[in-house]
Amino acid sequence: MTHLPSNAIFSPSVARAAASTAKDWNYVDSWLHSKFHPRSPPSFERNADTLRALLALALANESADEERALLSRLESTALTSLRAAQDENTNTVSSAREAILTSIENNLSREGAVALGSMATVATECGIAFPSAEEVGRRMASLAGTLSEVEQMEARVQVLARYIDSEAEKMRKIVEEVKGDEAYRPAAGLAKQNLEAQRKIKAMSARLPELKERVAGLASSVGTPNPTIEQVRHEEEAYLECLAQKSAMDAEVRSFQGLPHDTDQARRELESLRGELRQMTERRDAVFEGLVERETPRKPTRRS
Repeated sequence: MTHLPSNAIFSPSVARAAASTAKDWNYVDSWLHSKFHPRSPPSFERNADTLRALLALALANESADEERALLSRLESTALTSLRAAQDENTNTVSSAREAILTSIENNLSREGAVALGSMATVATECGIAFPSAEEVGRRMASLAGTLSEVEQMEARVQVLARYIDSEAEKMRKIVEEVKGDEAYRPAAGLAKQNLEAQRKIKAMSARLPELKERVAGLASSVGTPNPTIEQVRHEEEAYLECLAQKSAMDAEVRSFQGLPHDTDQARRELESLRGELRQMTERRDAVFEGLVERETPRKPTRRS
């Protein structure tokens, strides 16, 4: 006890406090060595405040370690128990799940039961294993679009069926008219028209390979156009610009109407018109100057 003050030898309370402090420092030093192993702990000032802070830190750290160890043991035990229960009681878990779902379904309100039934029906019809409101909504929107297309197709089929029925009625009437030799007589020139049509068909059939070759040659040299909407828009704008230029040029050409076709005569007539224009301009200027002089007030002359 050489590090203790002299009065501590004669005071049992001071001795006990010093022993407790030394024990605390030994605990703190061993804790620091365990955390910094194999390195040495950094140097620090050894006083009462530092001792209290390190003791609190060591205790908190040990408490946290104990809690983590306890939590790890509990998780391991629970996982082992759950795996054992899952391996042994698979049917029990399924029954519990069914019981929970049945209880939820039985305790639903009328609106909730109707909504759940509708959602289950739609999911079953659409073949959705795990339905959600968003997925069911998308499927219903898709089905609505498909239904609209089917209704349009049905309307077109009905129109086509009515047309076929009307044509069949016409054919039935024609068949009734041509039944029997006495009821129908072909036209007098029908045989001649038939021969003429056959002759034309043979002539066109003979020219068909040549026409096909010409079409194939044009297609290979020119290429099949496949314009896009953007190209069509640009072409339309260029066409409208050409129309505007044409209108402007037509207006400019109309100003030269009445001139002779000969260039020299047209130039002479143009010079004559320019002379008349100059005369008219000079006359206008003279009339304007006279008008200005007449309307300008005159200053009175002073008498001497």
